[in-house]
Order: sequence, then C-alpha cells, then structure tokens
Amino acid sequence: MRGIGMNIVDMHCDTISEILNHRRRGESCKLRENTLHIDLERMRGSGYLLQNFALFVDIGGQSSPWDEVCALYEVYREELEANADILAPVYTFEDIEKNRAAGKMSALLTVEEGAVCQGEPEKLERLYEMGVRMMTLTWNYPNELGYPNLDSRVGKKVWARCRRLREDGCTEEERADIQAALARYLGTPDTERGLTERGREFVHRMERLGMIIDVSHLSDAGFYDVLRYTEKPFVASHSNAREMCGCVRNLTDDMIRKLAERGGCMGLNFCADFLETMPAGQENPGTIQSVVRHAKHIVRVGGIEVLGLGSDFDGIDTNRELSGAQSMERLWDALHEAGFTEGQLDQIFGGNVLRVYQEVL
Repeated sequence: MRGIGMNIVDMHCDTISEILNHRRRGESCKLRENTLHIDLERMRGSGYLLQNFALFVDIGGQSSPWDEVCALYEVYREELEANADILAPVYTFEDIEKNRAAGKMSALLTVEEGAVCQGEPEKLERLYEMGVRMMTLTWNYPNELGYPNLDSRVGKKVWARCRRLREDGCTEEERADIQAALARYLGTPDTERGLTERGREFVHRMERLGMIIDVSHLSDAGFYDVLRYTEKPFVASHSNAREMCGCVRNLTDDMIRKLAERGGCMGLNFCADFLETMPAGQENPGTIQSVVRHAKHIVRVGGIEVLGLGSDFDGIDTNRELSGAQSMERLWDALHEAGFTEGQLDQIFGGNVLRVYQEVL
C-alpha cells in the first residue's frame, strides 16, 4: 500500500457552510477539528495538498444572498487566521507551491451559487478581491446568470412525496406514481435554457479575472453555452458520469469529451445518489466500488487527464464507505486494485486539477 503523500486536491466541499450552521445553532464548531466530514487534522493525516472551500448559499432561504456569502466569508477568514500554522490561502498558482514548501496545506476559496452576485459585475469583482478563484454559475435555482438541471422548488415537492413511501397505507399505484415523478425530476435535463445574456457577460469577466468557471449544477444547455462563449479550461468541480447514473447532475459522455478537449477537469462526487440509482424510498448508503465504476468510465471516455476529485463533503449525506477526509487512502487503494497505475492516481488525486489551476489562476 503506497502512501499518498502531500498530494490530494479536492475541488469541492461545503464545510464552511456547515461550520456556520452549527454556530448559528449555538454549537461550537471549528475547522481544525470537528465531527464533520472534513477538518484540518484529518486532512493533514491523509495527505492533503489543497482543499477548495465553497461558500454555499441556498438562495431559497435567503433575503440577501450577498449578505449570506459575506457572512460565510467571515467564517473562512477567521479560520484561516486561527490555523495559519498549517493552512494558507491560494490566490495564484504560485501560492500552492509556496505553501507546500512551507509545509502548509492550501485553501482555495470558491462560491457555489452565482446568484450571490445578484447579476452585478461589481460583486463578481468584489468576490475576486476577497480571494474567490472559482464559482458555479448556478446551484439548484434559476438565477440572473442561467439555469440549473435540477430545480429545488420542484425537488422539495418530489422529495416530500417520496417520504410517503415509508408510511403505512401507501398503495402500489401511489408508489408507482411517486417513483415516476422522482425519475422525471432526476432524469430530465434542461436542453433549452442555458446562460442568460448577463451569464455570458459573467463568464467573459471570470476568464479575464482568472476565476475558474464551474459548470456543476448547470443545465445541459448551459454547459454548451460555456463551451461556446469561453476559451480557457473550465471545470465540473463535483459531477459524475450520467452514463453510469442517470441523474442529470452528472455529465453526459459528450460533455466529458468536450471538457477533456478544452483541457478542463471534473471531480468525482461521493454523493451516493449521483453514483448509483436506487428506487424511491430505498436506502442508498454509497460504496467505493460505485466511485471506481464512474472513474473507469470517465477515463475511458475522456482520458486520464480529465479526472479529479470533488468529494462534496459536508454538502451530502455521509457515504458509508467514504465518510470523510480520513477515507482517501481507501479510495486510492480501491482505484489501484481496479487497475489504475500510481502515475494515473497521482493525476486523479491532484495532478490534473493543478494543471488547470496553473493555466487559469
């Protein structure tokens, strides 16, 4: 069994949002050590080089998305200061190497939900000044920039119906109807609505700034609009292969090829529902082998250079076999046993993402 070394690069986690949620409930929660999926002590023990920390905003529950992203930023800034002995921020690619040389892990700040800018280019510029170097154009709501494949307003109604499956008295006809509604919701991509005019303006500005465009959550039409209106590599920070799991949060084979041709990268997401399809109401605990299947398919379609990691830790239900930062060596071993060479694993666990960062940041 080979030690991974200080090489892991993970393109997405929601740990900062979870820390703020705990604090708002009056609970002590810190980045150094906690009971979440990710903390710095476990990252250091597992061989992390760099973690992208997302400022995630659910605009469905916010009167001011901008105020919320600023509140999250304050948590991130405080945790950077409190852990400056082992963690340092990344603003340019050179910072990653500088931090490594100093024996520190790197933190790259991202935003998950372009609506925090409220369509104002000045807010995008402000995010860049704050240190944000990657942003998803949408989460699960339409916004000023574009449209997602999944809409939480619809999803809340579908998931509420799914809870009926656990209740006594649900007829077979009702079960079939609920199952069909879930399949439609998870399996129907938006191939018509992509980037808005303001969204096209934003991706041009992001490229000029040196901020990485993240197409995870974006509609199918939006993916192809990004491809059409940009020139630099972009990423799908936490998306899997739709051929292996039909949820439209995943990328089609054509998207994987196009992303690879652009020199971009996609991150394996450990969310069980994006790894394997289960009937409505049936437990989906998550397995390492399902991650391996996606990895093999993505590499078969797009080549080894397109694949990275995007765990979605602290933004998903716990994957039973990949329960946190401490699980990365188990994933390395499973992929190695499945036939990936150590050189290929070096690329997946960090090298491919670093290549994109070097070109764009």
